[in-house]
Amino acid sequence: MFTHHSCSGHRDCPAHTILYSILSGSESRYLNDKLSRNAAARNCRCEQRRTVCLKDPKATCQVASGVLVNAVCFVRALPSFSQLPFVDQSSLLRHCWVPLFVLGLAQRKIVFEVTNTSILRKILLGPGLSGNEADLPTPAEVHNLRDCLHKLWNLDLSPVEYAYLKGALLFNPAVQGLSALLFIEGLQRKGVRALQEVVQRLHPGDGARFTHVLHAASTIQTVSPGLVTELFFKPVIGNTNMSHLLIEMLSVQ
Repeated sequence: MFTHHSCSGHRDCPAHTILYSILSGSESRYLNDKLSRNAAARNCRCEQRRTVCLKDPKATCQVASGVLVNAVCFVRALPSFSQLPFVDQSSLLRHCWVPLFVLGLAQRKIVFEVTNTSILRKILLGPGLSGNEADLPTPAEVHNLRDCLHKLWNLDLSPVEYAYLKGALLFNPAVQGLSALLFIEGLQRKGVRALQEVVQRLHPGDGARFTHVLHAASTIQTVSPGLVTELFFKPVIGNTNMSHLLIEMLSVQ
C-alpha cells in the first residue's frame, strides 16, 4: 500500500529530493524492481494454489449435515413441491440445494473456521480421497461464502422471511428439462409475491428492505456446489456423488 506523508518543512526542501531523483530516472530501476517483486508476490502460483479445509471437520460437518437434512425436509414438506413429477423435484433440488444450505447456515448462525490445507494432509488423504487439486476450497471462495452469510445476518431475517425466501429460490423455471415448466413459473411468481408481502408487513417503514433481501439472495448464487461439497461434506461422504445423495434423501419414505 502506498501512503502519503507530508513534510512540515517542504518549502525549505531543495528541488533535488528523493522524489525528484526517482522521477528523473536515477532511482527508477529500484522502484520498478520493487514494484515487479510486489506484483510477482501477488501473482505467485503458490498463493493462487493455496487451499483451505475446516479447522474442526468432525463437529462442523456434523452441523452441516443437519442443515442439509433440514433443507431437504423443508422442500419435501411443501405441498406444491410434492405435486410435481419426481423428475422435476430432483432437478429443482439438485439446482437449488446450495442456496438452501447457505440459507440454513445463515438462519442457524453457523460460524466455521478454516485452516491451510497442509501437504501432509494431502499425502495422508491419498489420491483416492483427495480428488482434483483444483476442486479444493480456496481462501477467496470461503471469503465469498462468509460475505453471503454476513449479508443475510445484517438483514436479521425472521423465520417467516427465511421460509418464503427458500420457496422463492426453490421454484426456478430456468432449470433445464422441467416437464411442468408453466406450473413452476407460476409457483415462483407466487413465491416472490408472497415474500414481498411478508417483508412489507413485517417492516412497513423500510421500503428498501425487499430489494436488499433480493440482493442477498442473488449473492448466494455465487457460492459453488464444489466449494460446499468439498468443505462441508467431502470429509464425511468421501467420493460419494452429491447429486445421488440428494436424490436418495428426497426419495426416502
